Amino acid sequence: MHILIIEDDQRVADLIKRGLDEQGYSTTVAYDGEMGRKLALNNDYDLIITDIILPKINGIDLCKEIRQALPDIPIIMLTALGTTDDKIEGFDAGANDYLVKPFDFRELHVRIRELLKRKGSQAQGKGFVLKVADLEMNIQTKTVKRGNTPIDLTPKEFRLLEYMMQNSGRVLSRVEIAEQVWETTFDTGTNFIDVYINYLRKKIDKDFDDKLIHTKTGMGFIFQSSKQMT
Repeated sequence: MHILIIEDDQRVADLIKRGLDEQGYSTTVAYDGEMGRKLALNNDYDLIITDIILPKINGIDLCKEIRQALPDIPIIMLTALGTTDDKIEGFDAGANDYLVKPFDFRELHVRIRELLKRKGSQAQGKGFVLKVADLEMNIQTKTVKRGNTPIDLTPKEFRLLEYMMQNSGRVLSRVEIAEQVWETTFDTGTNFIDVYINYLRKKIDKDFDDKLIHTKTGMGFIFQSSKQMT
């Protein structure tokens, strides 16, 4: 597995590189966003780790460019910016996971393993179409439509909706959503999951009579047609 590390702090970059090399990964380091973009777009990497505050091109813009060109590559953001708004901005840019500095390398390694495992399983299941009520998702083409209306989603909104559709009819707790969609431990002090649920509601429910996302007070959320709710 070949991993690209984009980090301008040489001490942090060396720490990550050394740890990953010891785990058997092949690693390449870029110390600014411009070089990171060049390497990402001209080489075949299995996963990318990037800081947000970078010289030349910041990590948010870099992530957007990489995600547009490489829609399936896992991206982990490492940054000192840890507010809910910062995380949402990172996820909206296309990051799969977000780890706040200072971090424990063991946690980073676990998240890398999970993202690479998911990447492998998704590759095996491409072409599968999910459908709940009149909402349809094509995992291969990354398109969503409700009836004849196309729905435009960010990468993280798409992944959240995919997981909810795969588990339709079952109550999903915030903890489960955080672990399965964000590959992170749910922090009760933040509300980023509720923020993304509201994003989805506005896009797939607001203009339709049959609501699909329902809140179960004190438990989480359930995805199914309101016609099936009792």
